[in-house]
Amino acid sequence: MYMVVVGAGKVGWNLARELIDRGNEVTLIESNPNRYAVVEEELEHAVQQGDGSELWVLERAGIERADMVIAVTGDDEDNILICQVAREKYEVERVISRCNNPRNLEHFELLGVRPAISATNLILRLIEHEVPKYGPLHLLDLPQERLEIIELEVADTSPAAGSLVRDLGLPDGSLVISILRDGTGFVPLGDSVVEPDDEVLVVLDIGLEAKVAERFAPAGANEAA
Repeated sequence: MYMVVVGAGKVGWNLARELIDRGNEVTLIESNPNRYAVVEEELEHAVQQGDGSELWVLERAGIERADMVIAVTGDDEDNILICQVAREKYEVERVISRCNNPRNLEHFELLGVRPAISATNLILRLIEHEVPKYGPLHLLDLPQERLEIIELEVADTSPAAGSLVRDLGLPDGSLVISILRDGTGFVPLGDSVVEPDDEVLVVLDIGLEAKVAERFAPAGANEAA
C-alpha cells in the first residue's frame, strides 16, 4: 500500500518506520524544519518538509494515488482538515486521524472523520480492564455499522451467574461471542454455563448496553442505582 503520514512526532516517525519495515511505501510529512532534519537522517527520501494542511504539499507527496492517509500531528484541527481534504477532494478511501484531546472526539465524529484514535481513551480503557469492577468495558465501537462490543464481568449474585448462555435473557440485537475464564477464552455454545467472575464479550446494537449490563451486575444493583 502507499500511505501518506502527516506529522513526524514520535507517533508519526515510529509509525512510518514500522509501515516501511512491513513492505509499504510511505511518505512522511513534517512542517518543522529542525524535526524534519532529524527524521530525514533515518528515513531519507521517505520524508518531506511542508505543512500537511496545504494542498500543494499533499499533492507533492502523491496524495492522488494514496491508499491511506494518516494524520497524526499535534493539532486536532489540522488532523481533521487533512482527513477531510484527503477523503472529499482526493477521494482517498481510508483515513485515520489522531485525536490529541478526547474532548474533541465529538467534533471528529460530527465532521465524518473516522476512525479517530485517542491515546487518552485507549489508556483509560486499559485501566478499566485492569481494575476489577462490575459494568461494561467498551472494547470496540462501530458507529457506522451501529454496533459495539463490550466486556462484562459476571457478579456472584447476578442473574447471569450459573445460567446457560441461551437462558441469559439478553435483548434481541445482542449476542455473546466469547467467555474469558481463568486466563483463557472460548466461543460458547447455547448450553455453555456462565460462571461467576467470568468475563463475557457481547456484540450488540447501539442503545442496548444498559439492558445487557443489568443481566451481569450484582442483584439489586439496578434498584440501588
